[in-house]
Amino acid sequence: MIGIQFPEHAFKIKDRDNKKYIFDENRKRWVVLTPEEWVRQNFLHYMVSVKQYPASLIAVERAIRLGELTKRFDIVVFKNSKPWMIVECKEMEVPLTEGVIQQILNYNIALQVQYLVVTNGRQTFGVDVKSKPIRWLKSLPPFE
Repeated sequence: MIGIQFPEHAFKIKDRDNKKYIFDENRKRWVVLTPEEWVRQNFLHYMVSVKQYPASLIAVERAIRLGELTKRFDIVVFKNSKPWMIVECKEMEVPLTEGVIQQILNYNIALQVQYLVVTNGRQTFGVDVKSKPIRWLKSLPPFE
């Protein structure tokens, strides 16, 4: 398991039409503040502010094709113009089960990244799928 402590951040939050919205600094727009979005925004902030991943190389909630299906990934980090890491976010109350792992493995069929990460904000697991044998991560890899 990867130990992550989210840093404090003054997120911009507003109420509109009986819903809460949070400003996504990566996408530069307001999005509905769901429990999963809260985890996603904190994880994005951790990657940029703590791990120093370039915000300009992070894609959030984009569509990908998996055969006949169109799916949406949570976070993909690019390096050298190629997908490098997929992060799948779940809300805090959702356990990180085999189904969550299967979901990110399916995304990797299309993206072929080096690192797969799943998080619910309480627990975070990651693997280097290109190492032989596959290696569990103790922390997010540095972006160098």
